[in-house]
Amino acid sequence: MLLGLIIGVVSGVLQYWMLSKFTGAVTGGALDNKAVLFGVGQFLLPLAVLLCCAFVLNDSLLWAAIGMAASLTLCALARFVIARSADRTQGSGE
Repeated sequence: MLLGLIIGVVSGVLQYWMLSKFTGAVTGGALDNKAVLFGVGQFLLPLAVLLCCAFVLNDSLLWAAIGMAASLTLCALARFVIARSADRTQGSGE
């Protein structure tokens, strides 16, 4: 159970990192092969992790999915809060 949760959290953070690299390249206009690899990888990572958990640790499959979804959500929320507070500090300094 705990192993599945740890695997899910690690893969969720890795998926978020790859997604941020991909979206940064797309919005920055620097879409190259590396960015496309990040985009495809962030879609295939959950499939690979959950399939491996289903075959090897089928007791921990649900916990891996919960850890993956929770860490992906928390990373996005943390980045939003950090960006929002940075905008407020820049706006108050002028």
